[in-house]
Amino acid sequence: MEHLYLYAIAYLLGSIPFGLLFVKMAGKGDIRNLGSGNIGTTNVLRTGSKSLAAATLIADALKGAVPVVIAKYLVADETIQCLVGGAAILGHIFPVWLKFKGGKGVATTLGVYLTLCPIVGLLTLFTWIIAAKVARISSLSALIALFMAAIYAVFLVGRTDIVVFTMAIYFLMAWTHRANIKRLLSGQERKF
Repeated sequence: MEHLYLYAIAYLLGSIPFGLLFVKMAGKGDIRNLGSGNIGTTNVLRTGSKSLAAATLIADALKGAVPVVIAKYLVADETIQCLVGGAAILGHIFPVWLKFKGGKGVATTLGVYLTLCPIVGLLTLFTWIIAAKVARISSLSALIALFMAAIYAVFLVGRTDIVVFTMAIYFLMAWTHRANIKRLLSGQERKF
């Protein structure tokens, strides 16, 4: 594990619960006791503050992007860069500071994709925006965008490590959204 320090840095950065911190600093209580109880952007939006939600989105994306930028600067191996991005995403989902109960990882994944492979990241973001405008359901938009990320990787990048990484992340995101998927199938998922 020659690059263990990079994985540790990525995991710890990914573990910073920005949604929880921003909502608490704004005097709105513990985000885990509001809405869905999630620490991510969509639940922060349920506090009624678009600025807090935007700050959470940006900060969560940056905590995915920054470790990948560091890895790109220090290590030429692109597979290591993917693994560093994965560590940041896992940090968001399983943060050490919150007894390993974090968010769903969508914004952090977007930050990783934008720095790891910008074309995939930009197309994933564009897909999420279009899906959100049409469906008005955050979880469905995320699942569509992240599924398409793997398709974009296959046809536009062709690098095995990126293809495998985006596919693995899609299945991880499907797992983090398993309750949302049940509600989608039963027609009970909330719109925004």
